[in-house]
Amino acid sequence: MTEDKKENCRVYLNGKELTRVADGAAFAEEIRKNRRQGVLSGEVNVSFLKKLNEVHINTDKGRVRVPYIIVENGVSKFTPELRSKVANKEVDFNYLLRRGIIEYLDAEEEENILAAVEEKDIGPETTHMLVDPASVLGITMGVNVYPEHNQMGRHSISSNFMKQSQGLYAFNFGNRYDARAFLLYYPQTPLVTSVAFRTLNLKTHPNGQNFVVALATYYGNNMKDAVILNKAAVDRGLGRSIFYRTYSDEERRYPGGQKDKIRIPQPSTEGFLGEHAYSKLGDDGIIEKETLVEEGDVLIGKTSPPRFLEEQTTFGISEEKTRDNSVTLRMGEDGVIDNVLISETSGATKIVKVRVRHIAIPELGDKFASRHGQKGVVGLIVNQEDMPFTKDGIVPDLLLNPHSLPSRMTAGHMLEMLGVKAASLAGKPFDGTAFSSNGFDEMAKFGEILEGNGFDKFGDEELYDGRSGRKFRAKIFTGVVYYNRLYHMAITHMQVRSRGPVQILTRQPTEGKARGGGMRFGEMERDALVGNGASLLIKERMLDQSDKTMIWVCKNCGDIGYFNYIKNTPVCPSCGSNSLERVEISNAFKLLLYEIKSLHIKTNMKLKSE
Repeated sequence: MTEDKKENCRVYLNGKELTRVADGAAFAEEIRKNRRQGVLSGEVNVSFLKKLNEVHINTDKGRVRVPYIIVENGVSKFTPELRSKVANKEVDFNYLLRRGIIEYLDAEEEENILAAVEEKDIGPETTHMLVDPASVLGITMGVNVYPEHNQMGRHSISSNFMKQSQGLYAFNFGNRYDARAFLLYYPQTPLVTSVAFRTLNLKTHPNGQNFVVALATYYGNNMKDAVILNKAAVDRGLGRSIFYRTYSDEERRYPGGQKDKIRIPQPSTEGFLGEHAYSKLGDDGIIEKETLVEEGDVLIGKTSPPRFLEEQTTFGISEEKTRDNSVTLRMGEDGVIDNVLISETSGATKIVKVRVRHIAIPELGDKFASRHGQKGVVGLIVNQEDMPFTKDGIVPDLLLNPHSLPSRMTAGHMLEMLGVKAASLAGKPFDGTAFSSNGFDEMAKFGEILEGNGFDKFGDEELYDGRSGRKFRAKIFTGVVYYNRLYHMAITHMQVRSRGPVQILTRQPTEGKARGGGMRFGEMERDALVGNGASLLIKERMLDQSDKTMIWVCKNCGDIGYFNYIKNTPVCPSCGSNSLERVEISNAFKLLLYEIKSLHIKTNMKLKSE
C-alpha cells in the first residue's frame, strides 16, 4: 500500500496508461536527456502536467512539431562557433539535431518550457530559444510581410485572402480540366518578400500584382472599403484574368441494356429544345473549339432512355423513346470553348469534357485585397485623365480611402507602401520577414533611398486633381502595394430574375442561381418593411411576386370549395352550398390548410363583407 501511494504519478503513452512513477518531473527530464543523447528517437515528446500529476509521452503521427534551440544553465547550446560553421555550410541542420543542440517539440511539450525570443532575452529559468522569431508563425502567415505591425485579427483575414487570390496556380493549366479555375494574365512577384516566401519558392506561383496606390478619397466614390481603379491601367491588363469552367458528361449504362448516347437529339426526343439550340454542335453532338457560347447554349448533346419502361403501341411494337439530357451553359455565363476532351473511363464508358474560357476584366463590384487584410470592392473605374497625378505624371493604379487604415490598425500596409516604393527605386527586393527588424529602422532605411532619388522620405507626394488641374492642398501618401484579385467577382455573383421556375409543392420561386431562382426575402427583410409601414410592398414581394393563388371559400361553413365548370357554378364539398366567394391567399397557406385537414382537423374561414 505504501509503495502505491509513493508511485502515484500516472504515465500515459499516446493516451493509454502505461505505468506509475514516484516523481513525474524527474521521469520526464530523464526521457528528454536520453532523447538529446540519441538513446531515444527524436520523434518522442514528453510533457509533465503538474496540476494533474501526469506524464504524457507522445510518439503518434499527426503532431505539429516546432524546432527549438536548447538552453542549459542560462547559455544557448547554439554557440557562435556553431553559428559560423552553419554559415560556412560546414554543418547542416540535421547535425544540430543529432548533437542535441536543437530539438523538435510538440504542442503538449511546449507547455513545459520557457522560451526566449532572442539570445538577449535568456534568463536563469530559460529552457529553450526560438530558432528564428518568425518560426512562431505558420507557413501561410509567414509568407506575409510586416505582420507584427498589424492588428491580430487581420492575420487570419489575410491568410484567407491568400487562398482566394487569382494567380498562376499551375504551369500545366492548359492540360487540366478543373471544375473551375482562375488564371491571372500578368502575375508579378512582390518586391518585399519574406523568408517563408523565398523558401517555398512562391515566385514560381505568383498570385498578385504591384499596384501604385495613393491614400486619397475620390468624390465619395471610394467610401468605406471601396477602391478606385485607373481605367488605362485596367485596359493595359491590370487585374485581368481568365475564368475556366469545365462541363463534363458520360454515356451511362442502365439495367436492361439501355444506355445514354452523346449525339444531336432527334426532334421526336422528349424535351427537344428546338433546332437552334443544337446549331453550335458538331456532327458527333459535341461543340467545336473556339465557338462563342452564351447562357443556355447546348455544349454536349445527349439522349437518355425514358425514366419508365415504354408502353406497347397499338400494333404491339414497342417504340424506343428517348429524352433530352444535354449539357447546357450555366445561367448568367458566357465565353468561348477553350478545349474539348473525349476519352474513356476505366469501364470503357465514353466521357466528354468541355472547358469554357471567360475573360474577366475588372469591373464594378470585383474584390481586391492587399496582404494585410485590407479588402475592398471596385467602386468606380476612372479615366486616366480624371485621376490624380504627380508632377512627374505618375498616375496611381488604385485609390484607397485613408480612413480604412487607422481603424484596422494595419500599419504593415503603410510600411509595405514605403518599402516597395524604395525597392522600386533601388532596383532590388527587400526583406519583410516577421520580427526581422524594427519598423522605425526600416522607415529610416527606406527614407534614405527615397530622399536619394528626390522623393519625400515619408512617401508623401504633391498630387494634382485630374478634373480641375489644381494641386491638392495636402500631400498624399503614395507608394506601391502587392494586391491580390480575389475570385469573388460581380459576374459570378450576379443573379437576376423576373419570372421563372417555381417549386411544385409550394409554388414559390426556386432557390439558387443555378436553377434560375429568386433572391430570398426573409424575416428580417419583412421586419424592415413592417417598420417602414410599407404594407403594399410586403404584399407585392410576399404574395403577388411569390405564390399568389385564388380559392373558393364557402360563406356558410367556411370550407374550401371548387368551381364546377359543367354547371358553371362554385360548389362547397362539405355542405353542398353554391354560395362561395373567391379569395386571394398564399399557396403556402393553402398547403397548410390541406395538411391540417390530413390530421382530421376541420378548419373554417370566416369571411368579412368588404
